[in-house]
Amino acid sequence: MSDVVNEFSVASMITVCVKWVDLRPEIDRLSGAVTTDHRRFGFSAADQAAMEVATRVAEQLGRSVRVVTVGPPEAESALREIAAVAASPGETSPVGVAAVEVVRIDGPEGCASPDVAASIADLVAGDRNPLVICGDYSADRGSGSVPGFVAHQLGVAQSLGVVEITDVAPDGLRVVRRLDGGRREHLALRGAAVISVEGSVARLRRAPLSSVLTMRSHPVRVATLRRGTVPALAADHNAAIRPRARVLPAPTGSSALQRVVELTGAMVDRTPPRRVEADPAEAAASILEQLAAWGYLADS
Repeated sequence: MSDVVNEFSVASMITVCVKWVDLRPEIDRLSGAVTTDHRRFGFSAADQAAMEVATRVAEQLGRSVRVVTVGPPEAESALREIAAVAASPGETSPVGVAAVEVVRIDGPEGCASPDVAASIADLVAGDRNPLVICGDYSADRGSGSVPGFVAHQLGVAQSLGVVEITDVAPDGLRVVRRLDGGRREHLALRGAAVISVEGSVARLRRAPLSSVLTMRSHPVRVATLRRGTVPALAADHNAAIRPRARVLPAPTGSSALQRVVELTGAMVDRTPPRRVEADPAEAAASILEQLAAWGYLADS
């Protein structure tokens, strides 16, 4: 068990960094040219998990949330939409989010990671003990290099590959991060830090319609993209990259047979697919009937 301990408490402003990218780009099979469309742009599962983690931490500690992305003015709509999650009160929140700030760093698509990190560092440099939460990968290149560059620019500790947030307290956070070979490392983070979370850590909640409508008129602060410097690096590991395994909950059966059945889903009843052609009223009634059969609706 490793501890990264500073003498300060969690930051008063929590910054979450998300990347606005095309989630379904079109690739020409002959030339390999990539075509993007702003209508398909959004945020990866890891970025959504980072937004949810930042909101939960801010809710429990009464902190403010700053949501940051780099992109053109077209990114502001999606940025406001994901920020609406922090603007809505949580059901189990003891304190609630103090305030929400939305920031767009004006820059073209595909900015270099050092430039993005330098611009983010400029935003949070004035915060007391800045806490920056990012996704561990983006949906385009997926290098996950921005959190490391941000930590370098700020000169603070970095916890990458976080798979679980075990404790949130005013004096810091306790997290579990992934190590090679299936191992785990427990960290106590107190003070300034940069955290990159995996997509399995949390699922982004759905913001209520009232918060989404309110955020449409929320001001967006526009910052300037700054050119960053790349630190000297030495590549000591050049083996093939192995994809990381997903984190799944353990089976709960009391016997080996029950656990195998739960893992395989052998005893789960499945509704066979069916095709329904109906007018809107009949289609809506069919959908409600199926949702009730699955247990999503009350018997009434």
